[in-house]
Amino acid sequence: MAFDVARIRGLFPALGDGWIHFDGAAGMLVPEQVASAVSTAMRAPVSGPGGAFPASQRAESIVTAARRAVADLVGADPAGVVLGPNAPDLIRRLVDAMADRWTIGDEVVVSRLDEEANLAPWRRAAKRVGAVVRWGEIDIETCELPAWQYENLVSARTKAVAVTLASGSVGTRPDVPTVIEFAKRVGALVVVDATYAAPFVPLDLNELGADVMVVSAQAWGGPSVGALVFRDPELLERLPSVSLDPAARGPARMELGPHAYPLLAGLIASIDYLAGLDDAAMGSRREKLVTSLGSAKSYHAGLLAQLSTELRSLRHVMVIGDAMRRIPALAFAVAGKKAPEVAEYLASQGLCAFADDGTSGVFGSLGAAEVGGAVRIGLAHYSNVFEVNQLVRVLEEIR
Repeated sequence: MAFDVARIRGLFPALGDGWIHFDGAAGMLVPEQVASAVSTAMRAPVSGPGGAFPASQRAESIVTAARRAVADLVGADPAGVVLGPNAPDLIRRLVDAMADRWTIGDEVVVSRLDEEANLAPWRRAAKRVGAVVRWGEIDIETCELPAWQYENLVSARTKAVAVTLASGSVGTRPDVPTVIEFAKRVGALVVVDATYAAPFVPLDLNELGADVMVVSAQAWGGPSVGALVFRDPELLERLPSVSLDPAARGPARMELGPHAYPLLAGLIASIDYLAGLDDAAMGSRREKLVTSLGSAKSYHAGLLAQLSTELRSLRHVMVIGDAMRRIPALAFAVAGKKAPEVAEYLASQGLCAFADDGTSGVFGSLGAAEVGGAVRIGLAHYSNVFEVNQLVRVLEEIR
C-alpha cells in the first residue's frame, strides 16, 4: 500500500495557513481538485434538467455522475442514491417520510453514541406520533456500544433502528453488523450514519446489510452535500414522497428543489480524490476506493495508536474511552482544566481542536462535565507524525 502523506498534503492549499488542523470533527480541509471542480462548474452554463439544449443536459449529466460516484463510494446501486444539501437535512426527510406510517406505541431505537444529527429527527418524529424511543447505551469505561443489548432493545413494535458506523466524538466503531442482525429479526428498517466512517474505512452497503446509509462529503473535504443511499432502490417507491413534484420517481422522491450543480461537481471530484489516496490503486473507481481507503485505514491506525499511547503516558491527561475498533478521532480531558481553557491554549500554540462542555450528547452520557468537559481531536488524511508530536509536546507543557 502506498499512502504517501507528504504527497497528500500537497493537495491542500489551505495547509499553508501554518496551523496544525486537528479539527476533523467539523470536516476536513478542501483539496485543490475539489475547489477547481466547483469553480469550473460555476463558470459553465448549467440550467435546469429536462431541456433539449446543452446547458440542461449538462445538469442532468452532473446529477447522474454524482449518483454514480456516491454509489461507487458505498458499494451500492446509483438508482438508490438521494442527493441533498447535507446529511442532517436528508435524515430529517427520511424520518418524516417513515413516521407518516407510525402509530402510538411504535418504537424506534437510537444510541447514545450517535451525534445529534442522527438523534433529533427520530426523537421529534416519535414525540409527534406518540412512538417510543429506546436507547442503546455506551460503556462509560471503553466507550463501546455493546451490540448484545440490541437483542432486548428491539421488539415486534420496532419500526427503525438508527446507529452510527463510527463516532466522530470518541472514535468508536461499534459492531453494526450484529445490531443489524437483531433488527432484521423483527423486520425493523436500519439507518446507518456513515458520516465519520466514510473518510477512513472502505464501505460496502450490500455487505453490511443496512437499509439506508448516510454520508456527508464535508467529512472528507468535499462540498456541503450529503447523500442517503438505499440498498434496495425499490424502498424509495414504498416510502411517502417528500418531493414537490407529484410525478417524481426514484431518488427524486426524496429530493427538494433544484440541485446545487457546482457542488455536485465538487462531490464527484472529492470521491475521485478519495480514490486516489493510494497512488498505487488500480482498476475501476470502486476498486481504487477500496484500495485507497484500506491504505488510509492502516495509516491512521498507526498514527492514532501513537497519539493514544503518548497521551496516556501524560499523568495529567485522561484519554476518554478505549474501544477496540476505531476511526482516528479521540477525546481527552486535562486534570484541573476546563476543556475550553485547553482548546484555547492549543490555539495559542497553533493547534486547532474543539472543546465540548460535556453536558449533552455523547459526552453528556459519559459524564464528561464532571471533569471539565472534553477536547475533541480528529485526524485527517493530511495529519502526520510531526503534528502528533507537536500536540503531545504542547500538552506536556500545560499545567
